[in-house]
Amino acid sequence: MPELPEMENYRGLLNQRIANQVITDVEINREKSINVHPDLFIRTVENQKVVAVNRRAKHLLFHLQNGQVLLLHLMLGGWMYFGSEEDKPKRTIQVRLSFGDQHLYFIGLRLGYLHLYNEKDVQQELSDLGPEPLEQDFTLQKFLDLLGNRRGRIKTKLLDQKFIAGIGNCYSDEICFQAGLLPKKEIEEISKTERTILYQSVQQALQSALKHGGYMDNPFYNGDTLTGGYNKLCLVYDREGENCHRCGATIVKETISSRKTFFCPNCQK
Repeated sequence: MPELPEMENYRGLLNQRIANQVITDVEINREKSINVHPDLFIRTVENQKVVAVNRRAKHLLFHLQNGQVLLLHLMLGGWMYFGSEEDKPKRTIQVRLSFGDQHLYFIGLRLGYLHLYNEKDVQQELSDLGPEPLEQDFTLQKFLDLLGNRRGRIKTKLLDQKFIAGIGNCYSDEICFQAGLLPKKEIEEISKTERTILYQSVQQALQSALKHGGYMDNPFYNGDTLTGGYNKLCLVYDREGENCHRCGATIVKETISSRKTFFCPNCQK
């Protein structure tokens, strides 16, 4: 599932290509991917300029000139492609937004969605999300205050979108590895020094993934060499049976909170 780095990568690429561009055509191939009748969706979105694309947690917000917002959550298996009809992926397209002869294809939206809201309603939809971990005001002290006397496993808390927004299965494992902590360790067992290291690891893991285009391996456009660059740089995620880059031990996989979890049993304590 795309997480903060993947969606932030998409945000930057989309703003380069469709900001201030007019949506000339809309095609809905799966009604369940949207939240209003297709006719209303098309009437509201078609011929509107995309003012900007913003991100909140794992969501993207396409702000339209008429004040409406398209709220995207790709969920599991969702991705996007921007290009011409000739070079589009040979995959089922759930929604297509056209910008002249260039198109934005939404693919794999079986669980994901592209919903239409006004500004007030979209903010309400996102109102229960926690702070953004890469924002300037997300300081060490704010993180320490958030942890406070909370209980539960580290990984479970990192996955909680009401606690911190944007971290999912992949980066919770990467963060725990960089911090040298087992994902299943209880929060109340973490010292203040370890909490500080955990905060630094959140910053480092997310910034590194963002710099390398995240871990999704589907290119966003023909010739895209950035998207998915972090996939080969993952330290533990999806590396079961491989050697740890830090100590050489074997990476193992366990299930924590119904999520597959990867860690080094030697480095992480």
